[in-house]
Amino acid sequence: MEIWINPRCSKCRSAVEDLDAAGVEYTVRRYLDEPPTSAELEDVLARLNLEPWDITRLDEPAAKELGMKQWPREAAERGRWISALAGQPILIQRPIITADDGHAVVARTPEAVRSVLPE
Repeated sequence: MEIWINPRCSKCRSAVEDLDAAGVEYTVRRYLDEPPTSAELEDVLARLNLEPWDITRLDEPAAKELGMKQWPREAAERGRWISALAGQPILIQRPIITADDGHAVVARTPEAVRSVLPE
């Protein structure tokens, strides 16, 4: 299990606390320091069953500068979105947990964190 975090984010710290409380083993990836590649984002999006615009933080200054709220949300534009996320990882919604069973969640709630815990 891996969790992508920004240590300054309260939702990330809460998710890490929930994982610790559950006693599971996981790897922390500070995705701002070690940005995901486009290929890694493609993999995570497939595991999340989401599109890149679904995990984009559109209120970030970088997104506003790029005018991302106006970008088309269609298959032909996926690459543009993924390139933006890979190039400016601050745009990626957090935390993201990739579970050992193959799925992933945007773990902004305790329920989402629990959904990736082994039973």
